[in-house]
Amino acid sequence: MKVQCLNSSSIKTRNLIKKTFAELINEKKELEKITVTELVKRAELTRSTFYTHYDNIYEVAHDYELQTIELLCSEDLKLHSKQDIINYFDNIIKCLKDNEETYKLLLSANESLLFLEKLKNIASCKIYDALKDDSMDKYLELNISFFMNGILMEVLKYFRNESSYSLDELLFYMKRWFEKIF
Repeated sequence: MKVQCLNSSSIKTRNLIKKTFAELINEKKELEKITVTELVKRAELTRSTFYTHYDNIYEVAHDYELQTIELLCSEDLKLHSKQDIINYFDNIIKCLKDNEETYKLLLSANESLLFLEKLKNIASCKIYDALKDDSMDKYLELNISFFMNGILMEVLKYFRNESSYSLDELLFYMKRWFEKIF
């Protein structure tokens, strides 16, 4: 990212670029099909404005990823117990609900699977670290892997409008499955 000091104007411009990018990814379904020219035209920005904030389209996608990853890795979300993990799930679903339209657009693209893999790895590590000392289960990592893969596929289906369940229902069952498995 080029702009280091984000004033309110820079923040608005970056948000406009990201919003326009999300619209284009929803239409094109593939990152490689989006061009800077198309993005700036739709956003009614100049190319130089875009390049003041980002080096390329991939950096805009990466900015979205970082925003979510920062939330999931926040130091405020240290997990030490099963209850901390349950609260972590609440925070994740709240983030998804607060940014629902953006995630629907972003997760409709084929590249979203790599992003979801990163999220799965982060959440799995946090859960493993919280449970490893209290668990005698030699299959703890495998259980976490199955659990996280199942959840992320359901979340992906939700954001691709392929699920009949709401985020609140997914959260309810996520907590219920977690308590049964762990």
